[in-house]
Amino acid sequence: MCTAVSVTAKDHYFGRNLDYEHTFGEKITITPRNYEFHFTNGQTINKHYAMIGMALPQQGYPLYFDGVNEEGLAMAGLNFPEYACYEKQKDGKENIASFELLPWVLCSCKTTDEAKELLSNVNITDTAFNDRTPPSPLHWMIADKEKSIVVEQTKDGFFLYKNPVGVLTNSPTFDIQLFNLRNFLSVTPKEPVNTFSDQIELKAYSRGMGGLGLPGDMSSMSRFVRGCFTKLNSIYGETEEEKVHQFFHILYSVYQQKGCVEAGDGFEMTNYSSCCNTDKGIYYYTTYYNSTICAVDMHREDLENREIICYDLKPNPGFIMQN
Repeated sequence: MCTAVSVTAKDHYFGRNLDYEHTFGEKITITPRNYEFHFTNGQTINKHYAMIGMALPQQGYPLYFDGVNEEGLAMAGLNFPEYACYEKQKDGKENIASFELLPWVLCSCKTTDEAKELLSNVNITDTAFNDRTPPSPLHWMIADKEKSIVVEQTKDGFFLYKNPVGVLTNSPTFDIQLFNLRNFLSVTPKEPVNTFSDQIELKAYSRGMGGLGLPGDMSSMSRFVRGCFTKLNSIYGETEEEKVHQFFHILYSVYQQKGCVEAGDGFEMTNYSSCCNTDKGIYYYTTYYNSTICAVDMHREDLENREIICYDLKPNPGFIMQN
């Protein structure tokens, strides 16, 4: 499962954990302005905003997990099992397959408001990329420097939710996740005081007991609460390094350790964590076995190119011996 976060601390930062029981061969992928997108509805876009993100390159096509375009609009697709519902193509609708929704939005939108307008008549279809790559059940978070929205298509219809917390995890639907925060409205970063009863004296037995009552399990509902609490109470420094480190610490609060969550034929783990400075177009990442923060700057590439540019993830740990 996964967690996505959007933070504005002067610059805008957007990123996510991708949690699964195996990697996919994903790469840091830059799609330049002149790459030709052929969409399943017959539309072709051959001049668009450049974008950077994590993708699975297939047959020269970038299957994006998350991405940011050169105007600073960011988007991520997260697993949405049991709820995602894709349709066949419908007349009178803007039919877009689930695998191409992210680049379709990032090709032409600068802001979440423009994305909302573009998505106002969309129908997310069940068209597969190919016979070996069936549609994944997803919902999406879109964010710019000012605001964030969530995109979901279920059996009940298509929904665009305002996202006041800038966090998204997985199932159930976003409105339920947001409502569930009310169960934790008394959680505070401050030292706890006795509100249990005035008939018994109760004191904190240790320092550092802020956050008492936060859920600690790995479920998407609990990760949403924990991610929101950590993000909304985080303090950011002044330098780029401080802000990027703090962003990764938010993601680490909902990190999946291998062996703790059995899923499929193995155990879920956080394959990668990412943080993109959307103002600068710099994509930072770590992997499960490499906690060194690595970075790729989209503006150091030829963005007038026609072919996607890919960088392999650096999977190996960098141990520093000090004696």
